Amino acid sequence: MKLERKHTKVLIPLSKTWGWVLFLFLNFAFVSSAQQSPTVRSAVDTTIIKIGEQINFMVSVEADTTAQVLFPEGQTFSPLETVEAFKTDTTRKADRMTLQKIYALTQFDSGSYLLPAQRIEIDGKGYFTDSLLVSVSTIEVDTVSKEFYDIKPLISVEKNQASLPFYFWVILGTLLLVGIILWYIFRRKPLSEEEQIALLPPYDRALQELKKLEKSKYLIQEEYKKYYSELTDIVRSYLEEDVHISALESTTDQLITKLELMKDAGELKIDDETIQQFKQILYTADLVKFARSKPETSKAEEDRKSIEHIVIKTKEAIPEPTEEELMEQAAYKEAMRKKALKKRRIQAGLATAAVIVIGLIATVFYYGIDNVRNSLIYQPSKNLLEGEWVASSYGYPPIDLTAPDVLLRQEVELTTEEMNAVRDKQVFSFYNPDNLLWVGTSSVILAEPTEPDYQKSIDRVLKDLADKGARNIITKQEEFSSASGVPGVKVYGSASFPGESEGDRVKGKYAIILFGGKGFQQQVVLSWVEGDPYAEQIIDRIINSIDVKTQV
Repeated sequence: MKLERKHTKVLIPLSKTWGWVLFLFLNFAFVSSAQQSPTVRSAVDTTIIKIGEQINFMVSVEADTTAQVLFPEGQTFSPLETVEAFKTDTTRKADRMTLQKIYALTQFDSGSYLLPAQRIEIDGKGYFTDSLLVSVSTIEVDTVSKEFYDIKPLISVEKNQASLPFYFWVILGTLLLVGIILWYIFRRKPLSEEEQIALLPPYDRALQELKKLEKSKYLIQEEYKKYYSELTDIVRSYLEEDVHISALESTTDQLITKLELMKDAGELKIDDETIQQFKQILYTADLVKFARSKPETSKAEEDRKSIEHIVIKTKEAIPEPTEEELMEQAAYKEAMRKKALKKRRIQAGLATAAVIVIGLIATVFYYGIDNVRNSLIYQPSKNLLEGEWVASSYGYPPIDLTAPDVLLRQEVELTTEEMNAVRDKQVFSFYNPDNLLWVGTSSVILAEPTEPDYQKSIDRVLKDLADKGARNIITKQEEFSSASGVPGVKVYGSASFPGESEGDRVKGKYAIILFGGKGFQQQVVLSWVEGDPYAEQIIDRIINSIDVKTQV
């Protein structure tokens, strides 16, 4: 049995055929248009300017509307300086767009400068502009009719204290607390009535205390024991201070005996009647205190008046003090004054020490003992690390880095060997003597378009370190990449550097970072004190910020 294959013939109308053709043609045209390559154009409004004038460098990019375009940013136009990068102007037409960006550039040194080609990134692919030669001429200055003045000196400004560290407030609070304590200890306090009476001479104090006893309510409240106890204590204290006999610890008979002996010896000119009157009052006081006797109120009042009279009589009976006694009294008062002042000073010192210790403990608790110790020892490095840093471009070919301060241009004298091999050399450096931190850059344009000799440059830097007093130099080497991925070489190690004082040695570290290509070389040299944690952070921050341009 044979199987027969049937063929069916399909006829497509002519109109549909042309429709498919047209559809394929349009798709082809669309794909061709969509795959059209982007174009990059650049131009400047002028190539001749005077010092300080600006040129406008315009970059125009035409690409698909879906393309991602990245223009150069920062100081990528070195040796020209970027004054301002204007906003990108965008124009769209169908599925294409035109981006236009203008940069204002300038230069403050006369000469001819090559504006390097700029990389425009479109969808991850790099497109470069043309390089241009810009001529910068000097300005003619009228030195005949114009009057010139000296450059004004630098003016110091106060540091911005908007954000003060915690330990500043601890120190401020400690000082305020110490001040309050000292004021409290040494201030002239208003004296109470008791203190004012205590400062009076014995005679005046006794009379004042007797007046105060008269105004008391002891007799009204029938507190005779308290009344007579204070009465006898007043007169006994007076006799002990002014007559110089041990009256407070003596019995009535012993005290009367002492007074009679002083009378007989001529040391106290007092009559027998006064002594007997005083003896009778003391016996009455003993009966009240020990036998709970209750005399009449009038009798108690009379005894107080009698004691006042006895104090007055006794004062009159005391011979005038001799000059030696007066001097002894003055010396005693001066000694007591010095003793009181010494006591106050000891109290103030102890209080101040306590406040300082408390403030130190609070600072250690907040920051940690390591941070506090490092802040006290490595304060200059800490100030540099926490201060305002400067990001700049140095030399040509440029070296970009961020440092605690501006690197200053150094005058360079080329050696005989360098004169034959080097066409131009630009050196910038920064040195802080407080923490022996040194940062330097060197940009060299070779006389011939050859690869630089890294080893020769490394040997030259190490020799320079040795000439400056470095000893025991240890060297290591590894590959290095800049912030933008430019490959280089890093040589680092440790050494013993000369200190600030003569004969002093400091353990330190160094690093040499080199880049280069045909006809040029870039170099960064760093040195710092070993063991300084803040210096280590400074160096790491500088190294991580290093970037170079490798086009001459």
